[in-house]
Parts: sequence; C-alpha cells; structure tokens
Amino acid sequence: MDPSRYAELFRTESRDQLSAINRALLALEQGEATRDPVDAIFRGVHTIKGMSATMGYSAVAEFSHEMESLLERVRDGEQGLSPDLMDALFAAADALEAGVEGAREHDAMSESMKRALERLHDVAGGRSTAEFRVGRLSDIVALPTVVEAEAALDGEGMLITVEQEPQAMLPGVRAFMAVQRLRELGEIRSCVPSVEALQTAVLPQSFRVLLATSAGEAEVERAVRSAGDVKSVVVRRRGAPDVAPHDTPLHNRRITDQLGLDELGRPTVRAEAPRARHVRIELSRLDSLLNLIGELVIVRGRLQALTRPSADAPLQDAMADATRLIGQLQSEIMTSRLVPVGQVFDRFPRLVRDVARQLGKDVLFSIEGKEIELDRSVLDEIGEPVVHLLRNAVDHGLERPDVREAAGKARAGRLTLAAQRDRSSVVITVRDDGRGIDRERVLARAIALNLVDAGSTRLDDDLLLRCISHPGFSTAEKVTDVSGRGVGIDAAQARTRTLGGTLEIATQSGVGTTVTIRLPVTLAIVRALLARVGGEHYALPMTHVRETMERGPAEIRMVQGREMLLLRDEVMPLFHLRDVVRLPHDARPRVEEIVVIARGDRRAGLVVDELTGQEDIVVKPFDAVRGGLQLFSGATILADGAPALIVDVGSIL
Repeated sequence: MDPSRYAELFRTESRDQLSAINRALLALEQGEATRDPVDAIFRGVHTIKGMSATMGYSAVAEFSHEMESLLERVRDGEQGLSPDLMDALFAAADALEAGVEGAREHDAMSESMKRALERLHDVAGGRSTAEFRVGRLSDIVALPTVVEAEAALDGEGMLITVEQEPQAMLPGVRAFMAVQRLRELGEIRSCVPSVEALQTAVLPQSFRVLLATSAGEAEVERAVRSAGDVKSVVVRRRGAPDVAPHDTPLHNRRITDQLGLDELGRPTVRAEAPRARHVRIELSRLDSLLNLIGELVIVRGRLQALTRPSADAPLQDAMADATRLIGQLQSEIMTSRLVPVGQVFDRFPRLVRDVARQLGKDVLFSIEGKEIELDRSVLDEIGEPVVHLLRNAVDHGLERPDVREAAGKARAGRLTLAAQRDRSSVVITVRDDGRGIDRERVLARAIALNLVDAGSTRLDDDLLLRCISHPGFSTAEKVTDVSGRGVGIDAAQARTRTLGGTLEIATQSGVGTTVTIRLPVTLAIVRALLARVGGEHYALPMTHVRETMERGPAEIRMVQGREMLLLRDEVMPLFHLRDVVRLPHDARPRVEEIVVIARGDRRAGLVVDELTGQEDIVVKPFDAVRGGLQLFSGATILADGAPALIVDVGSIL
C-alpha cells in the first residue's frame, strides 16, 4: 500500500476529529462536570495518533501521543484543570491541526508543535513518562485461531464479528473507528486482535468484539458499518447452543458464512447488509455538473422559443418531456450541492472563545439552525462575513463583565448565531445583548467624514448601516488586534452583496444589536422576472418580486417632490428603472408596468417599459467597470441569446 494515495482521506478524517476536539475543549472549559468532554478529546487525539502512525506521519503521531498522555492523567484525576492548562490545550489543538495539514512521512515535529508541547509540559509539571512507539507500515497483525479467539472472548454479551472490504482504505483506522462506535453503545469486554494491534494494521482485517450492551443487533451493525469499508458484520448474543470448535483461522470463514454458521458451526444472527448510502466526490466534479446543467438550461430555453410556433403535436410532446426531465435533473444537481451550514458554523465557537479571552470578556455563545442547507459555493464564501460580524459583536457590542453587572445585566454576554429558511432564501443573524451602537457617536463621525449632511440630527437603521459600512469608517479610539481599522462591516457588506444577498442592521441602546444577512440558497441558477427598458433587458430575481401591475390603474401620489405608490393602504417609494440605470427618456408613448420589489421589510415600486416573462437564468459573474454603477449582481444569457444584467435589488432599496 502506498500511504500517499490516502493523504487526503487522512486529512479529511483528521479534520472531523479536530472539530470534535475543539467542541469538547469548549464544553470542558464551560464547566461540564462529566467525564464526557475529556473522553471525547482523548478519543479524538487517540484516533489521529493511530491514523498518523498508519500513514507514517511520525511527527503528528508523536505529538498526539504526548497530548494523549496528558489527557489520560486528566481523565484519571491525576492532573487538575486550570485556565492555563485549557489555554495550553487549545494551543496544542491548533498545533495539531497545523501538523495534520502539513504532514509528510518521517518529518520531525515543527517548531510550533515543539513550543505547544513545552507549554503543555510546563503547565502540567513535567513530561509524561509513557514510551512512544509508532506503528510501522510493514506491520501485519497476526490473526489468532478460533480457539484462541474464543478464550479471549469468553463471557456474556454480544459477540460481533467484522470483516473489512478487501480494498479498504486505512483499514487500521477504520477498524479502530468501528470499535469506538461500539464503545458508544456499551462496554467493550474484549477485542481480538487487540485494539492496539488493529490500529496499526495496514491490511484489511477480520476481528471480533465482545460487547456488553442493551442495543439491538440492527443498531450494533449500523454502528459498525458507519466506520466505512465494512464487508460483513455477524452479530449474535451469548447463550446460543455450543458446538465443538473447529481449529480454523478466524479470517478463513467464507464456507461457514455461506451455510449461515459462524466459525464454531453455530447459527448466526446476521442483519441485512445495507448498501452504501454516501459517496465522497470532489467538489470540482459537482461544479462541472453545475456548469453543464446551466448550459443545458440555456439550450432548453432556446429550444422552447424555436418550437413554440410549431403546430407539430409530437414535437411539442417531446419538447414538454425534455423540459420536464431537464428541470428534474437541474433540481437533483442543485440539491446534491446543498450542505448544512453547521459545516462552517462549527468552527466559530472556538473563534468567539479566543476573542473573548483576549478581550477579557465572558461570552455565552450559541448556534441555532445548523441543519439549514446552503449551496456549497455560497457556504464557502459566507464564512468571512460572519467572522467579521462575530468579532465586532464581541469587541464593540458586548461589555466587560463589571460594566454589565453595574448595568444590571448578567456578567456573561449572550451572542447568538442563527440560520433559518425564508422562502427561497436563507437568513443568517448575529445577535448580541450588549450595549448597542452609539448612534450619536456614529453621527458625529459621519458628519466629520461628510457622509451625512451637517444638519442631520438622527440616524435611522438604514442610514446607520450606510455610515458604518463605509470603507475605513470606525469610532474605535485605538486599533487593536481584533478591530478598529474600519473594515469589519464594510467587508461583510461587500461580500454579502457579491453573493447576491443583503445585509441589514437593527440596534437599540443598552439592549443589543442584530445583524441580518439574507442570501439566496444557490447562486448558480435562479428564477427571474425579465423586464425591458428601451432596448435593454434586465432580470429581477423572483425572491425579491412580490407582484406586478400596469401603471395606468395604479395609484401614484407625489410626496415632497417624490413619486410614491399607494398599494392597499401601504405607501412605498416608486423608482423608474430607466432612471436607475441612467438610460435617456424618449418622447414616444408607452405602456409602463410596475414591479413591487421587496428586501426584508422594505418595499418599493419599480417602473419598467415591459415585462417579457419569467425564466430560469444561469448566473454568470459580472464585474462592473471602475467608476460604474454598482447595481448588478451578475449577468445571464436569455433563451433568445440576448445578454441581460441581473439587478441587485439591495442597491435600490
């Protein structure tokens, strides 16, 4: 086996373990009284040690071993927890993550890993005395005979026999993970071969575990198969009639399997082997599929336009079938790209913890709606804006513990990151119960920078956002490592608009601040309302369209020199798309139509020359020329081959 072939699999598995380690460290620091967080950290570090030893990454394996030794002392009560030790463990987790990402065979430990270990040893009072041995890649675990196995597995419980796939990747790691899954269901009384032997194996394994558990056979099998690359699982409870054993190697059991017997000739209880339900696939392949279905959607539109005048019934039927199938294919590909936001959100508790500790603040951080799904491309981009908002909330929003206490609040501030679906959009909110934004201070700074009129006396939420999102705007008295350079809200706003979304802010003095990001579920293919102004075509995403009407019957009033649309007792501003995009007016009479657009709670009417229909459009990147209008979130090609710009509704409202 060439371990380098499985380097990416090793990193993927290790990242999952590191995420679990960080979550458990946070739970431990927050004062959970049970052993569960320590056990979770220990298991994660132990798993990484086994995987890195199998791959030949001796530096990561040795570092993990040293962490594991210290954690064992904590678990056994020999080492007490302290803030300094927690800081050292967090630093060690960071060093381990860096080691995993840069792991190569036979490399020595990096300087950062050495410094992290020295810090751990200093805080814990000396180096561990446990001896470290990295499993060699050439090690082959000798499987015992059935008689030896039965002697080791003697006792009551559930006997589980596992055989891995012949082409199993990282078989030692998979076997160890299977044993860990079983440990979560009960007590592992014995394992043959031993867990240590399985962990260093480089060939596919057959092994047996005696488990004391109240779980059912099907649940046990699901736990084993969740480790991956499992060919078969045989489960039976102790107490079945004994049959004289056969001195046959444990892994040589295919004939007895075919007869429905185990290695001792006894009936087996075998759950149905479920088919694999998940397949790992590179994101680049999904991107290619998405590009292809995008082109296919454009071609579908052209075919519909070409066949629409035809009276040929068979042709129309075939076109209808093709349209339906392409739509279903589009839906399946789009769905396959959706992933839970928790994949990105799970890294933020550690970020908040580090910032809060750096600033000397107590923060209770919670995440809601981790199961909400977003397109992978959107999710990859949203992390940076959320990081800026969280750092701003901890630094500017939440007060120090003594200040909060003096104001009658709890010493620990509350910070919440939440996600929820709203029609075809996903809404992400960052909410704190801090001091709120000082509008007077922002107003004074905005006047000094000529962002608002000198005579202004009040900032509403919209104008407040425009001020604080101005590049370089900051009211901080000094620049720190956390904030003060005036790039937080500006960066979040810019990235959100790039993604076709909007950012809103609501704040109340002494109560707190809520920042809301509204994003499309996907950026690739969206439903749009098509409008014409003069000879130009524009697309309005349907997520922002509420209704349409002809201008004639609409009730329009002039208020303080501005056109306002009165719609069912609601008054809203009226804009002309021709004016927005700066097209000249002509004297020819035309029947204009109005589109009611919305962003959050705000609505407006948008006057266009003509509405030409609805269409699924493929969104293409659009970079405005320097100094041009920042009104468009992308471009597309319509069914007739004509280009159209996609209007960013957020730039109008």
